[in-house]
Amino acid sequence: QVQLVESGGGLVQAGGSLKLSCTASGTLLNINVVGWYRQAPGKQREWVAQITHFGITNYATSVKGRFTISRDNAKNTVYLQMNTLKPEDTAVYYCKANGIVDYWGQGTQVTVLS
Repeated sequence: QVQLVESGGGLVQAGGSLKLSCTASGTLLNINVVGWYRQAPGKQREWVAQITHFGITNYATSVKGRFTISRDNAKNTVYLQMNTLKPEDTAVYYCKANGIVDYWGQGTQVTVLS
């Protein structure tokens, strides 16, 4: 079993920054990819970014150049640095760990004011 806890969400003005954290505990040996997803009110959950065990990163077009995903293996934590935030980035942000099965965190709210 893997447990994921997100933190770092909050309220920010457009153009501002936030850094989200996703800390994992449990059996992590089979975790290959950790990703960030988001779900805005009335919309489907969408993929935002991901990082592999080897540090290879990928981003959705909508956040490329503004968001940076990174990981600290010693802390079992994956981060999402979000810069130049826009109102359309408002959503609940979730992290997901891909292993034998997928694990999800409980989400953290990000609200960007215009």
